[in-house]
Amino acid sequence: MRIGILTVSDGCAQGVREDTSGLLIEQWCTTRGDTPIVRHVVPDDRVEITRTLLEWADGRALDLILTTGGTGLTDRDVTPEATRAVIDREAPGISEEIRRFGASSTPFACLSRGISGTRGKTLVVNLPGSPRGVSDGVEVLSRVVDHAVALLQGRTEHAAGTGSV
Repeated sequence: MRIGILTVSDGCAQGVREDTSGLLIEQWCTTRGDTPIVRHVVPDDRVEITRTLLEWADGRALDLILTTGGTGLTDRDVTPEATRAVIDREAPGISEEIRRFGASSTPFACLSRGISGTRGKTLVVNLPGSPRGVSDGVEVLSRVVDHAVALLQGRTEHAAGTGSV
């Protein structure tokens, strides 16, 4: 799977904070046998986030783009708005499940405004910025992302005993 990891953080972009959440996503990819094609850090800036997502989805033809950070309630948290400007269709069930699953770890999971959706054949998922939120998010993705990407690639057959989408 062709994966891009985008960390959205003023602190990481300025070099005053380590990108531990992006590293966790990269480790998840490696554990799955995937190698991220690109990993980058941008500040909490709607234009930079949008530009990067467009370049990666259209120019690099990634299967999956995972963002981390910028999904909270502060004025600087603009990742969902930037993502919404890029995607063609939302896939709300993915983000709902990430929040639901995360609630077992922290009551603050419901404060994440992250969204998920598709642009062409690319799935884009906003994960929280906290390492715990990322861990919960990739746990959910481990169960559904392969099927979601297969559907986007036109492989719509269902194996015996599996549910349909």
